[in-house]
Amino acid sequence: MRQAANAPARGFRVGRLGWSLISLLALIALWEVSALIAQSRYLPGPLAVVEVMVREAEAGELWGNIAATLTRVAFSFVIAMFIGSAIGVALGRHPIADRFFDAWLIFFLNLPALVIIVLCYIWFGLTEVAAITAVAINKIPNVAVTMREGARSLSKDLSEMAHIYRFGRWKTLRHVTIPQLAPFFAAASRSGLALVWKIVLVVEAFGRSDGVGHQLNIAFQLFDVPMILSYALAFIVVVQIIEMAILQPLIARANKWRR
Repeated sequence: MRQAANAPARGFRVGRLGWSLISLLALIALWEVSALIAQSRYLPGPLAVVEVMVREAEAGELWGNIAATLTRVAFSFVIAMFIGSAIGVALGRHPIADRFFDAWLIFFLNLPALVIIVLCYIWFGLTEVAAITAVAINKIPNVAVTMREGARSLSKDLSEMAHIYRFGRWKTLRHVTIPQLAPFFAAASRSGLALVWKIVLVVEAFGRSDGVGHQLNIAFQLFDVPMILSYALAFIVVVQIIEMAILQPLIARANKWRR
């Protein structure tokens, strides 16, 4: 019975992968046809981009710059998730603080990322601290808003049950509070990774001497479109691998307790 019940789910997953593969192949074919029609150095075909990617990888430039960018993404992501989660949970659990700081959240949510980046470079200089701080400040309000909604939705019934059974603070946190907040944390993490790496590229283009963003800036000045596409595609592949290998299993585990 269980195998029969799981069969449609497996079929759906396989079908979805198949459709994704067909869709990507169609996009590559459309790209190749467009490049053949255009016959322009500003619209290279997929093979020309792959050749540049292989050349950069063999020279070591590709992996070195991707590693530099990933390091900045990791530091910014961890800082933003930690501070944003603490702020969001505090606001969700304390209505007066939420009313007072809600205007602050709206202000920072609407503050353009470019303004924050420029100000951080002016205040802290063209340093790693400025780069990581700028990215983290851009992401913290988004995390805080998501976690605030999670803290607001905490079940009072479950809290009362934990109190009646005398769970204690640590046991309540581990078995009652964290499982309810986990889906919101997972959602903030997933959207956070997508936002952070894009902002890191802008930060690198403005004020760093390595990283994918720096390489894209150089390629832009030279109008080197194959170089731009090769670095962009390589980094997208790396981010997708991180999401499928790390984030999606963590999200599935966070939602496992739900029926």
